[in-house]
Amino acid sequence: MIQEVYHIPALLEETIAALNVRPDGTYVDVTYGGGGHSRAILSLLGSDGRLYGMDQDMDAWTQRVEGDERFTFVHSNFAYLRNFMRYYGVEGVDGIVADLGVSFHHFDTAERGFSFRADAPLDMRMNRDARLDARAVLATYSEERLADVLYLYGELRQARRLASALVKQREARPLTTTGELVEAVRPLLRASQEKKELSQVFQALRIEVNGELDALRRMLMQTADVLRPGGRLAVITYHSLEDRMVKNFMRSGNVEGKVEKDFYGRVQSPWRVVNNRVITASEAEVAQNPRSRSAKLRVAELVGAEQEDKQEEKKGR
Repeated sequence: MIQEVYHIPALLEETIAALNVRPDGTYVDVTYGGGGHSRAILSLLGSDGRLYGMDQDMDAWTQRVEGDERFTFVHSNFAYLRNFMRYYGVEGVDGIVADLGVSFHHFDTAERGFSFRADAPLDMRMNRDARLDARAVLATYSEERLADVLYLYGELRQARRLASALVKQREARPLTTTGELVEAVRPLLRASQEKKELSQVFQALRIEVNGELDALRRMLMQTADVLRPGGRLAVITYHSLEDRMVKNFMRSGNVEGKVEKDFYGRVQSPWRVVNNRVITASEAEVAQNPRSRSAKLRVAELVGAEQEDKQEEKKGR
């Protein structure tokens, strides 16, 4: 059993409150990690309640809840949420929670290659069985493609110069460790912003290696098929790319944010946004867990046909 603190979940109380957990409900934690959210949900479930915890990283399996028949661990990427709910014969769930942040475990386990604070092999795979790792990205991507990754996923203004420097470096010597990556990009980083920009470089590569945004899009688009009417979706994001996607989805029903309106100009969406104002960590939580500083919680409720009719009646009065 791993002895370290695997992960401290951000916005735990706010997330569980937003899910409005029913004792006999069925819930899915699609980012199980250290099981923080899952254990909180289980504490509110009765004997008829059910919880499924999904994670593609088998390290999370070591943190699983044991000896509780209400809980099932699912070793899978959440992009396959709908398939696994069908596999387990689940006709509908009452709540889905996703904490999209990287666990303390990933940052603090040097050999995983997620952090620039220790020299380690360039890996960054959440699923260790996946073929693509950070070393392969840096070794095989064209300069243009590397620039796109750094600009789109790291939001780095100097993406083209960074990509050029990385290509020149690999021509002289292959990049195999996080330390070599840091040394290759450091001359192009602003001294006052070095840690932030290094984080952006590593974030960009991690997102690309794990296909994170595509997996998030796929998962979000399946939630309406998995949730029961009135069921809630709670998502915690940590950077603007994820947050924008989740915000768009909850307001319009699609990740692009394309709003469809009916004949009367009313927005057509299967979702009702529960918190119009994004929920962030309190000063007290940030002091205890600095990594929660960038956490943003958004919550939406799936609107069923009956609920839609009631809402239309209210509007018509």
